[in-house]
Amino acid sequence: MAQKADQSSLVRVACTRLPTVYGVFDLIGFERPNVDKGETEGALLLMLGDLQNRAPLLRIHSQCLTGEMLGSLRCDCRGQLELAMSAIADEGSGLLIYEYQEGRGIGLTGKLKAYALQDQGLDTIEANEALGFDADCRDFSLAVAILHEIGIDHVRLMSNNPQKAEALTEGGIEVIEVIACEVPPSPYALSYLRTKKNKMGHSLTIM
Repeated sequence: MAQKADQSSLVRVACTRLPTVYGVFDLIGFERPNVDKGETEGALLLMLGDLQNRAPLLRIHSQCLTGEMLGSLRCDCRGQLELAMSAIADEGSGLLIYEYQEGRGIGLTGKLKAYALQDQGLDTIEANEALGFDADCRDFSLAVAILHEIGIDHVRLMSNNPQKAEALTEGGIEVIEVIACEVPPSPYALSYLRTKKNKMGHSLTIM
């Protein structure tokens, strides 16, 4: 069962400034207890510029160690992260919520096991289900709680995933516009992307 967007238990654990190649962002770490899993969950919020003049550009991004740190070409995660930060920088304002939900929420070890099953011919959904997981185990209620905490109630969402827009809307955040976050695909990622489009309803131009 997905945890509700409980703002009352949300804690700002640290606030700092983060110089990046895209600009200097305000960086806030958030944590809250996850009553369903019996653990603490966390996320990072990166903010740039004035967020009050108009509906800010928002990217909700899930951690991908293999793509972002190791340069894996099996997914488009690193490219999406870079595209989102660049778009926020070009606009001069916006925010990015970075959630620790590796492998669509199944964790790094589970993700590697799913990769091994994909090597045998299963697609990403079939691999997750073979391991006893849902196709997508992520919960975006923490992102909703963070937006309420900082006083943001309407956004322009940068995403291809309809579940993110649905989670925001259900959590009381108005999605003014959905903007594509699509990067040129690697040949190694084509099957992964086609599964997201054909089985998960992601808005992608890939055929």
